[in-house]
Parts: sequence; C-alpha cells; structure tokens
Amino acid sequence: MISWDADQYLRFERERTQACIDLVHRVELSDPRRIVDLGCGPGNSTAILRARWPKSDILGVDNSNEMLERARSTDAGVAWELADLRAWHPDGVFDLVFSNAAFQWLPNHGELIPRLWAATASGGALAFQVPAPGDHRTRWLEAIRVVLARPRWSRVTPEDPAGETVLTLDEYYGLLSKGSRRVDLWDTAYVHVLPEPRAVVEWVKGTGLRPVLSQLSEEERRTFLSEFTEEIERVYPRQSDGRVLFPFLRRFVVAYRAPNE
Repeated sequence: MISWDADQYLRFERERTQACIDLVHRVELSDPRRIVDLGCGPGNSTAILRARWPKSDILGVDNSNEMLERARSTDAGVAWELADLRAWHPDGVFDLVFSNAAFQWLPNHGELIPRLWAATASGGALAFQVPAPGDHRTRWLEAIRVVLARPRWSRVTPEDPAGETVLTLDEYYGLLSKGSRRVDLWDTAYVHVLPEPRAVVEWVKGTGLRPVLSQLSEEERRTFLSEFTEEIERVYPRQSDGRVLFPFLRRFVVAYRAPNE
C-alpha cells in the first residue's frame, strides 16, 4: 500500500481545497442528517462539510492511518473510520455521500459509483470530484515518463490512476440517471499560480508521484527527484515574474436521488 504524508499533501492546502469548497457549495441539500466523507485524507474536506452543515453527523473514511491521525486532531465530533474504499460497505444510508479527489485511486467506477449511489438516502445526494484526464496533465505526466524511460529506472512502474479509472461525463450520467431527480456534471480548469517550477514538484510529490516514489529507496528518490525537477523546469516555463502557471482540470458530479426511491 502506498504511504501518505499529510504534511506534504497540505503544503498546497488552499489550492487543493478550492475545488472541494466549490463542490460543497453546489450541493443543494438544506440539512442532511448523515454525511460520509470518503477518502477524507487529513480532514480538510471534512472541515468544509462541517462548516456548511454544523448539525450533521459526519463520518470520515480513509485507508491511511497517517491521514486519519491528522484528521482526528481537526474535529473530535467526527467519527473516523480506517477502511479500504474498494471494499467499504456502509452501515445504512447517508443523506450525502461525498468525496473530494479520492475516487481516481480506485478501479472500476462502473461498479463503485452504483454501489455508493445505493448508499445514498431517498432525497439525498452523491457528490464527488476527481482530476479529469486531459491536456492539462500532459506536461508533468510526460516529465515522469521521460525520466522513467532512462535505463536506471527500468524496473519502476509508472502509474496514472486518473487516466485509467476516471470516466467521461456521459458515462457518469448513465450510471446515475436511473433513480435520480437531477444530475449535475461539469469540468473546471483551475490555474494555480505557483512560485517556481520546483513547487510543481512538491505538489506532485504529494499525490501523483507517490506510486513511483514508493518503489524507490531513499537514495534513489533523491536522484529521481533531481532528474524530475530538471524536466519540470523545462516543461513549466517561468512567467515574467518568475512564477509558473499550473493548470489542473477537475471533474465534478452531483446526483440527487429521487424521493422514495
């Protein structure tokens, strides 16, 4: 299992959290009684849910002890559960089944989404966002591939979970339209202004680069990151003020279950 570093992930908390804020405020539920935050990570998404619906009972679920340790320190009123979402089956239904940037790590959305839709209460909602495959991701993914193509890294397996698991908007609609009263779907491109190319490296270290780094020794990681940084500096040119633009496309889905379904 890939280890997670809450401190590394939260280095760009404001940028990572913006899509979550946007998703939460698009959910048109006035007073959900039970909420589950799937892939809650260090609790940043759960805190946004708590701020929007302070009276709700909230369950945060994640498969990382490291992330849950940080999450537990943020809100003692939330119930936290260590579980693998690939096999997680809820005890009852939730008025809001929510996930922020977690489902891209899970296979077979054709099975996952209907299972979570079944855990959504009558009149409730399933809401999630994931990184969307697209040209915005080409540059840093290509930088990984360029480095891994070198002979010294031949044993390392590259991974692009979002490119393999995230479905099209049409496909998500097909999975959720039955039994729904409405399904909202959209993509949004966020353009993050980062201080320098090395900040892109730090961002990717917290998420997409972890499957690669988990296969390397400490010394190999230093060597790989040095080579990767050189590639990132090449493909993310500095702006006139020295900063770099880091576009990131996100895919959003909010489905509302029809009453009495």
